[in-house]
Amino acid sequence: MPIKTILASLDSLEKLHRSLLRLAYDKTTLIKNGEMEKLDQLLKDEQAHLAAIVQMDTGRQTAVTKYLTDQGRLVPTNPTIADLLDNAPEADKKNLEEARDRLLHAIHDLKVQNDLNQKLTYQSLQFVNLSLDMVRPRPESANYSKTEVNGNKSTKKQVTFDSQA
Repeated sequence: MPIKTILASLDSLEKLHRSLLRLAYDKTTLIKNGEMEKLDQLLKDEQAHLAAIVQMDTGRQTAVTKYLTDQGRLVPTNPTIADLLDNAPEADKKNLEEARDRLLHAIHDLKVQNDLNQKLTYQSLQFVNLSLDMVRPRPESANYSKTEVNGNKSTKKQVTFDSQA
C-alpha cells in the first residue's frame, strides 16, 4: 500500500478535526447565549463527526498495518504514524511529518476549545445552582435544640411552594 493512501487518510482526519473544531467554536457561542435547543442539535452533529473520525482512524491504522506488513516489518498492535516514520523511505518522511504535525495542531486546538467549553458549562451550572439556592427556602437547623432533647419537638411541615402568593 503506498504512502499516498496513508497521507490521504491523515488529510481526511485533519479535515474532520478542523470541522469538529468549528463545531466547538459554535458550541462556545451557544453556551454563552444559553441556546439549549441549538446546543442539543450541535451535540448530535458532534457525535456524527466523532463516529466519522473513529472510522477514518481505523482505516488509517489498517493502511499503516498493511504498509508495514508489505515492507516485511514488525507490526505493533495499534500502529501509529511514528511507527511508520521509523520505516518509511526518506522521500516520504517529510510529507508524513508535515501531515502528522498538522493533525496534531488541529487536535491541540480542539482540546483547548473543549477545555474552554467545559469551564463555561461548569460556570453556567454554578450559576443555576446559586439561583436555585436563592429561591429555595433554607432547611431547619440539623442541630438538636433543648426541647428536642426533652422530647417536646413539634414538627413543622416545610412547604416549598406557596400557593397563596
